[in-house]
Amino acid sequence: MRHAQEVTFGGSGLDRAAEIRKDVPALAALAGDARSRCVALWRGKLLVSGSDTRAIARLPLDHPLLAEAAGPQIFLGRDAGAALFARDLSAWEPNAGTPEVQGFTDRSEQHHPLCTDGARFAELRAMLTQLGPRDAEIAATARAMFAWHDSHGFCARCGAASEPVMAGWQRTCPACGTHHFPRTDPVAIMLVTRGNSCLLGRSPGWPEGMFSCLAGFVEPGETIEAAVRRETYEESGIRVGAVRYLCSQPWPFPASLMLGCHGLAETDDIVIDPIEIETARWVTREDLTRAFAGEDPALFPARKGSIAHFLLSNWLADRLD
Repeated sequence: MRHAQEVTFGGSGLDRAAEIRKDVPALAALAGDARSRCVALWRGKLLVSGSDTRAIARLPLDHPLLAEAAGPQIFLGRDAGAALFARDLSAWEPNAGTPEVQGFTDRSEQHHPLCTDGARFAELRAMLTQLGPRDAEIAATARAMFAWHDSHGFCARCGAASEPVMAGWQRTCPACGTHHFPRTDPVAIMLVTRGNSCLLGRSPGWPEGMFSCLAGFVEPGETIEAAVRRETYEESGIRVGAVRYLCSQPWPFPASLMLGCHGLAETDDIVIDPIEIETARWVTREDLTRAFAGEDPALFPARKGSIAHFLLSNWLADRLD
């Protein structure tokens, strides 16, 4: 797909400088370089500035806020010619306490008293379309990496506590020597069409009227194409024939790689699995166009910034090539 790089988190060419991760002296030198910067996270939220247009805050490594960080200092790569690290401050407790999430997305923001420039911690889902390509790639990488460290603190082979190495890109078990690497889970997400209509479904708990493309995890020993056919049939009872890969999107909630595909349906009758989804329906191009324009109060397409929204909008524009 020629427009694949336009998807949110689609990549900005960040120099990840993987060759430096095992070079301890080089990392130490970068940590002492006044030009180096650090992004900060709190319970999965990114420290950002701005309102309508957001920018990830890049702090000097001696910023007092970072003294409260715990866990590994992850080397993300080079950004604008300088080293970029990430630290986690999840142990911090805001004076107002942790807010209870209301609705589909956490739109609350937290201000740390040491951030005198007004920067706040904000949920990445709430600002998918407000970040530039470079900041989006940095945000997705940092969030996914800390989620992995948070859930993989112990060796899966022997159960001993593992230790971060390789600038945060690996964990090693000191007891049995097993190496563990960041996890990425492949998910097939499919734009299934039949003539002038596309197949959309919704899950329980979504906002009323919201529909999206069907999706599911790729299983061991399974191709992407087979996953598209299996998941579509399991969730909707629709048989899919030809499948074509279109584009991918890192989705750091917590660590998926969305594999966007176009599938051609061979059957029409929908029979949902209520354990998998709440409902599914065929939606014509005309109806979807009205929904994208906000003219159908009973149909809301997937949120902007998601690969589902990207696939649907490009289908409407005849840009799936």
